[in-house]
Amino acid sequence: MLVNKFSIQSSQAGTAPFLELTILFLPSQALISQRPYIIKSVSVAPLVSSSVLLLMPLRVAFGAVVRAGSRNWARWVSGGPSSPSLSIWRRKKEMGKEGLVAAKELKRLRSDPVRLDRYIRSSVSRLLKSDLVAVLAEFQRQNQVFLCMKLYDIVRKEIWYRPDMFFYRDMLMMLARNRRVDEAKRVWDDLKAEEVLFDQHTFGDIIRVFLDSGLPSEAMDIYDEMRQSPEPPLSLPFRVILKGLIPYPELREKVKDDFLEIFPDMIIYDPPEDLFEDNEQHKDRDNKNIIA
Repeated sequence: MLVNKFSIQSSQAGTAPFLELTILFLPSQALISQRPYIIKSVSVAPLVSSSVLLLMPLRVAFGAVVRAGSRNWARWVSGGPSSPSLSIWRRKKEMGKEGLVAAKELKRLRSDPVRLDRYIRSSVSRLLKSDLVAVLAEFQRQNQVFLCMKLYDIVRKEIWYRPDMFFYRDMLMMLARNRRVDEAKRVWDDLKAEEVLFDQHTFGDIIRVFLDSGLPSEAMDIYDEMRQSPEPPLSLPFRVILKGLIPYPELREKVKDDFLEIFPDMIIYDPPEDLFEDNEQHKDRDNKNIIA
């Protein structure tokens, strides 16, 4: 909680302040969309001049304290760059006109490295933060790996850039979907250098995407990082990972043993061993029927 006091001094030197405001700024996420402050007290000294003198100083004082305190309050709550409610990578991304033009030009010039780099230096680097974030999100949705990596480098050089786990999560998921192992390792090295920490749910989601994309070795490397994380383990991310490990029985047994060691009172459902054999038989039968 931040406490701001603001006093208004009279024009005569050596006199006591005739107005003092005490305002509390509350760093609560519930108040982000509202005014994050309350007036604790207002004290007014006896006035010797006309009563009209109080009106404007009161408004000026209140506005000044609110602005100053709000800046401090915002700075205080932004200490955790990966807070879901504050992260720019979690907000709704709306692309402006300049962002649309930039996205179209980047896709048109991607086969010409010289012109692409020239356009990035002249235009993309001058995009507003909201447009740059929106263009990157759109390229991630379209699985434009090459352009995503270009914008990834640009974003990390921006003055407003702060390490954020959602930024790295989206990049890793996009690279995993496209089975780009080298780029994923580079991004992972960058987030380790910036000391970005994933929570357990984010670890589970990333590992599951790597497993679903047929990258079990890379998924288990991230799993080892998850086990070493200072975050307390949760059961749900383990269940997400175990479900993704069904095609990999040996790896699944390893994660299952870890799960039962951490949560001995919980039960894990094991699918039947012939599950995938039955699926293969059904596929072969369907293929024969199509040929016939």
